[in-house]
Amino acid sequence: MASSAAQAPSFSSCPANYDVFLSFMVEEIGTRFADHLYIALVQAGFRTFRGDDDLEMGENINSQLLKAIQESRTSIIVFSKGYASSIRCLDELVMILQHKNTCSTHYQVLPVFYDVDPSDVRMQMGSFEKAFNKHEQRLEMEEGKRKHEWKTKVGGWKDALTKVTDLAGMDLKNHADR
Repeated sequence: MASSAAQAPSFSSCPANYDVFLSFMVEEIGTRFADHLYIALVQAGFRTFRGDDDLEMGENINSQLLKAIQESRTSIIVFSKGYASSIRCLDELVMILQHKNTCSTHYQVLPVFYDVDPSDVRMQMGSFEKAFNKHEQRLEMEEGKRKHEWKTKVGGWKDALTKVTDLAGMDLKNHADR
C-alpha cells in the first residue's frame, strides 16, 4: 500500500542550499522593504541569500552570486526606481533568468514591482529609461572589443527586463514605506 505522505520532488539536477535568492538594490531599499521581506522569509523558516551578508570577502562577487542563484529554489527580484542603475542588479537578473531556463521545472522567479510600474520595467521607461541612457552613454565611450562587449551586455539587460515582466509577480506601486 502506498504511503499517504507526499514525496518531495527531486532537485538533483538543480541543487538547493537556499530556498530564496533575494535580488534588490541595496542602496535604495536595503533598509526598508527588502529588509522586512528578508526578516519575514527567515522567520518563516526559508533559507534566504541576501547579497552582501552572504558573500565571502576576497572572493569573486559574480561567481559567488551565480553559485547562490544556482543553489536556490526561488528568486525574488524586487524592482525599484533605481534598480536599472545598478550593473550588479542587472547582471543578477540575467543570471537568474538564465538559471530559470536551465532548471525551469524546479526554479521559480517572483518579480516584485516596488513603487515602480511593471510597464516601465518592460519598456525601459521612466527611471529605467534614465538608467539605460547612462549605460548607453558609457557604451558610446567604449571602443573596439569593449564596445561590442558592453553593447551585448546592455542588450541582454534590456531583454531580461522585458522577459521578467512576462512572469506572474506582485505590483506594490503606491505601497512604498507602508
